Amino acid sequence: MNLEGLLTLYTNSGFAVVTWGNLVMLAIAFVLLYLAIAKKYEPLLLLPIAFGALMVNIPGGQFLMEPGGLLYYFYQGIKLGIFPPLIFLGIGAMTDFGPMIANPKTMLLGAAAQMGIMGAFILAILIGFDPRQAASIGIIGGADGPTAIYLTSQLAPEMLGAIAIAAYSYMALVPIIQPPIMKALTTKKERQIEMVQLKPVSKRTKIIFPIMVTVVIGILLPTTLPLIGMLMLGNLLRESGVVERLKDAAQNALINIITIFLGLSVGATASAQYFLTVETLGIIALGLLAFCIGTASGVLFGKLMCWWTKGEINPLIGAAGVSAVPMAARVVQVVGQKENPQNFLLMHAMGPNVAGVIGSAIAAGVLLALFG
Repeated sequence: MNLEGLLTLYTNSGFAVVTWGNLVMLAIAFVLLYLAIAKKYEPLLLLPIAFGALMVNIPGGQFLMEPGGLLYYFYQGIKLGIFPPLIFLGIGAMTDFGPMIANPKTMLLGAAAQMGIMGAFILAILIGFDPRQAASIGIIGGADGPTAIYLTSQLAPEMLGAIAIAAYSYMALVPIIQPPIMKALTTKKERQIEMVQLKPVSKRTKIIFPIMVTVVIGILLPTTLPLIGMLMLGNLLRESGVVERLKDAAQNALINIITIFLGLSVGATASAQYFLTVETLGIIALGLLAFCIGTASGVLFGKLMCWWTKGEINPLIGAAGVSAVPMAARVVQVVGQKENPQNFLLMHAMGPNVAGVIGSAIAAGVLLALFG
């Protein structure tokens, strides 16, 4: 091969266009891959997101997100609002609303934990973000990746990469972020509280619940129907007992396929030119603050309910009001058992946990109605 051929090969390679931004983003992608694989932090989504960021930040790899590129077509599922509702369909098929129905008071904890969304929204407005961007930043506080992606794709698509990575990173870091907040806001005596076993919920009630939730919330706030409707459809597939094949497809094959497409395309939006900005750092900081506020407000409301019920409610379950299902509930179980080995809080924590999923979807619907 002559010199001219070598020069042509070089100019067509990534070495000719590499920037410091590419190198930084590649390092971030490697860190995310490490967290997903070695630490097992939310690997089902963090791994494809990290790999999408890796692909698009390889020098010259930007064509993947341009018209005609592979990831460009994957991204249309986000841009058109298709992937997040399908993720909710799968989540609904995997979720048991029984603990929340058995103890309806826990729905208040799921609502209280959404204060992180409002707090971050207000702070983002004060810092200088416009209302649509502030709404997209605030939704990170719900700790619900699909909801954050759905709302941001509708209101502030230019911020999708930063918000998606922040949302899923904080979801993955729930076991690290939440325990110190939970311990700081509760006493040892409160953390040792044992809760009575939940009453069984009838099959009829479990079937009626997703239908009524869809009707009531859909009438009050139609903008929530893409998320709430699909979540409840998935749950109805589960609870009806007459469509096992559809339930299995929704909670296995469908959600797994969509997760791959969604993760890759979200990661591919985190290119160096858009991600490495002061604005992005602000988004990540506000997202962390939103998540912390959500956790704290859930725990504090749990303390109020503990006082109100004369010690029947362990305040720790309030931390599960964020939508990271079921990781936040598992963290409550771990923290509670460390204080009292006889403490079994997992099913009690699942009540506010699934209520948080509904709450964050409603919050997204409100923000979409106001600023969409």
